[in-house]
Amino acid sequence: MRRRSKIIIAVVLVAIIVSIAAFTIWAYTPLGPMPEALSALQSDSKVTVTTQSWIVFTPTSGQKSVGFIIYPGARVDPRSYVPAAHAIAAEGYLTVIVPMPFNLAIFGSDLATGVMAAFPSITSWAIGGHSLGGVMAAQYAFDHPSAVSGLVLWASYPQTSNNLSASNISVVSISGTMDGLSTPAKINASRALLPPDTTYVEIVGGDHAQFGWYGPQPGDNDATITREDQQLQIINATLQLLQLLGQ
Repeated sequence: MRRRSKIIIAVVLVAIIVSIAAFTIWAYTPLGPMPEALSALQSDSKVTVTTQSWIVFTPTSGQKSVGFIIYPGARVDPRSYVPAAHAIAAEGYLTVIVPMPFNLAIFGSDLATGVMAAFPSITSWAIGGHSLGGVMAAQYAFDHPSAVSGLVLWASYPQTSNNLSASNISVVSISGTMDGLSTPAKINASRALLPPDTTYVEIVGGDHAQFGWYGPQPGDNDATITREDQQLQIINATLQLLQLLGQ
């Protein structure tokens, strides 16, 4: 009987170890980045790029008092969002991409606090993210209402437990009509969770994967516009919110 119990315990332990190993391998084999994303990691005359704990894009001149924090999508390499971050920083906004434990923002929803503490010159913060990153950004805004002035949702929406409808936060929800994951129906269903004055930007022909630079994504639909076109619309809509916060 004792021998049988030991065998059962050993089998269970092996199963747990195998499951943990499989999860770790799955989590740390993310999508992307594409070559275009890697090329945008270089500093230039307008933006200085540093990569340590975070990927930080600092305007070389004319930096505004508004900063923007980006949470990546689930199992997406954070470098996949570098082109958008670089373009936003070139307009004067300190922009920080926050890599997540296991490439899943659910394990690092509060990491924005450390970013904010590291840049005391920024007096107004917007937080945002793509897909699961946006969900966790919304959770951060819900949990820290005095720390966040703006929320940027890229193909994303809050959890029902994070109802922001009565919040004073400025929100922009940017979505694609061809998104197979954060579908138009899901975006519309989440409207009751956001403030009445939320700005909704629907990118006609945009899909889920083109919110970053990491190639196709399982479960998504094919976009009918180019990645460059979709990215330009995402960047412009995000900048409009950041400009609003700076007024």
